[in-house]
Amino acid sequence: MKNSTIYIIIASIVVAAVAIGAVVLISNQPSTQSLRQGSTPPITNQITTENMTTQVQIQGLKKFNSVNELQKFLLDSQIQASAQYYGNPVHGGLEQKLARADVGETTHPSMAVGAPAPEVQQGTATNAGAQYSTTNVQVAGIDEPDFLKNDNKYAYVLSQDKLTVIDAYPGETAKIVSKVGLDVKGDNLQNMFLNKDRLVIFYNDNTEHYAIPKYDYIPNPIYTPVTHAVILDLTDKENPKILKNYEVTGYYTGARMIGNYVYLISNSYVDYVHPMLPVLRAASGVAITPDVYYFNNPEPNYNFDTITSFNIFSDEISSKTFMMGATGTLYVSNDAIYLTYQKYHPYYYDESYSKDRFFKTILPLLPDDILVQIKSIEAGNLDESQKWSQISDILQNTYNKMPEDAKNKLFERIQNAITQYDITLQQDYRKTVIQKFAINNGTVSYTTKGEVLGYLLNQYSMDEFGKRFRVATTSEYFTSKGVTTTNNVYVLDESLNILGSVEKVAPEESIYSARFMGDKLYLVTYQRIDPFFVIDLATDTPKVLGALKIPGYSSYLHPYDDTHIIGIGKETKQNQYGGLQPVGVKISLFDVSNVTNPVAVDTYLIGGPGTDSEILNDPKALLFDKEKNILSIPVFQQYYGGPIPLGAGESSSGSTESKGGMGIMPPRPIPPNNWKGFYVFGVDQAKGFSLKGIIEHYNGTSYDYSYGSRSFYIDNSLYTVTSGQMKINDLDNIKNEINKIKLEGSGQIIKYLN
Repeated sequence: MKNSTIYIIIASIVVAAVAIGAVVLISNQPSTQSLRQGSTPPITNQITTENMTTQVQIQGLKKFNSVNELQKFLLDSQIQASAQYYGNPVHGGLEQKLARADVGETTHPSMAVGAPAPEVQQGTATNAGAQYSTTNVQVAGIDEPDFLKNDNKYAYVLSQDKLTVIDAYPGETAKIVSKVGLDVKGDNLQNMFLNKDRLVIFYNDNTEHYAIPKYDYIPNPIYTPVTHAVILDLTDKENPKILKNYEVTGYYTGARMIGNYVYLISNSYVDYVHPMLPVLRAASGVAITPDVYYFNNPEPNYNFDTITSFNIFSDEISSKTFMMGATGTLYVSNDAIYLTYQKYHPYYYDESYSKDRFFKTILPLLPDDILVQIKSIEAGNLDESQKWSQISDILQNTYNKMPEDAKNKLFERIQNAITQYDITLQQDYRKTVIQKFAINNGTVSYTTKGEVLGYLLNQYSMDEFGKRFRVATTSEYFTSKGVTTTNNVYVLDESLNILGSVEKVAPEESIYSARFMGDKLYLVTYQRIDPFFVIDLATDTPKVLGALKIPGYSSYLHPYDDTHIIGIGKETKQNQYGGLQPVGVKISLFDVSNVTNPVAVDTYLIGGPGTDSEILNDPKALLFDKEKNILSIPVFQQYYGGPIPLGAGESSSGSTESKGGMGIMPPRPIPPNNWKGFYVFGVDQAKGFSLKGIIEHYNGTSYDYSYGSRSFYIDNSLYTVTSGQMKINDLDNIKNEINKIKLEGSGQIIKYLN
């Protein structure tokens, strides 16, 4: 079945290659230019190669000069994949190491290359707060998009297709200034950046193209995903205006803002039959086609990964596309973007695999005389079935003559060798690829590529520190004995060459959270208990310094100071079937001042079964400020029975058992109660957590489908947003509710932007 499928794919590509003129639309514009209204004619249906630069002569990195080259490359890659995966698999050596590269780029004349990027300055309105919190980000100074943004005066909230602008400070007089809708189709608004009086809002959409299949006469629609980046001017808060609406081919993958520059990553699957080059469009229809680069290393399935950069306050914009695996996780530092994806070259238990395994693994373990006989048969002129018939007879006779004990020992050695063979094979095929791109005031240039064993948990599994790039991964192997997992930490140089590593950390467990802090890595793995590891990265050879094992696990780690870490995750307990089940959200404070002996200063358990927090999957939901002594955590609880006993939980160094929280499951179907709100704590490095108060947003039997939960502060007012409303409480007395604003369901007319 697999063989026939690949041949059908190849045949389809051959057919498509004959009719490329009917299925491809590309522009004859240069790859990078200023997009001004009416400055360039709309994209055309012509394919031209004269305007394209010659192929970049850089080892490992090349550029397509025409769509013909692209289609030929795709055809060749499919033929190669067919031979490799279905004919005679080649284990290892599939990729050529990419040398350091620097791809030139034509930039807009107004781009001051080399000048420091200006810092983001928020609103400077009168009657604004002196202190305020912003989005919880991984790297200081590099903003990450979110559905809520605020400065020291205003808050902006995205929900479905609406933007709500709130005059948030002072809290006593807070009110909605305006609520506008964006006329969007497809998915809801994703998230946004705030920079002074500008918002950049992202959302997904799709475009429709038409192509006539070979020997047909009716054009068929082809849908292509696109990402919109809409820049709004909010100088007049009551009347926001759209300044630009950039449209880039591909699904929204991620974005970062450094100074006034936004770096947007979008991803689209390469249609092997009807390949369409990525396009960058302005609202007026002006379009450019980014240069498309590719690498020597083959991929089972190619994707277009496009990096688009633009200045929020000018017309500067550029875009480049790289054909590689689909970007899954990204990390951005002040001068580099790291795009990662899983390299997965599947191998199959077919005849080629079995034969390769037999001669490389099993044969060397057989008695020498048997080995010689089998090699002689293999070197003969018989066909494969005749050869194996003779080899099989030799093996059977050999086993029949062996004592039972000797035969069992031989089989055990062979099985162990096969297991190791499978693991080694999967190590080469199951890696994380890291592609590095240099960035500087909007310019993007490819740098280099690296690979490490295993897969990443999330962006916090990566970190750049000085001239080193550090990565934590989990390796997962499938053998006849089941699934085996191990964990690894790697230190790479600027060219992403591995300098040192520690592998096989916490066997049979998986990474649940990671946090790099200077020359240390704090790592949590989990299977039945929560090992909290301290790993030294002061040298290029990582070293496990100490470990602490406690029940449950932490899904997110956040720095408290240089010697203390906050962990947020789940408590677990053994159920009646011998397995483990989560019984509540747990926050922990770890003292790592003695790196060889980390200590849990305090833990606090919130609720029981059915309790969750968005922070476990989205760290942006966390508000923590050491100077303000505030830790705000959104909590969702689903329970049966009477009113939820708010505040139930225990803070102690030795016990994390909840004092209450969840009712007993009723014997007959009764709708559960759903509770949503925030737990607000103070944190002391010596005493641990103290509950300042609980802010309830919803409590009822209906399920709350509203958008996510966030909290922030301006001066001494705490703002919490969830369940379609914003509540404002006094930071010094959480129980004191200052104001409440309904964010949706007002029944009022929403003014739509043009």
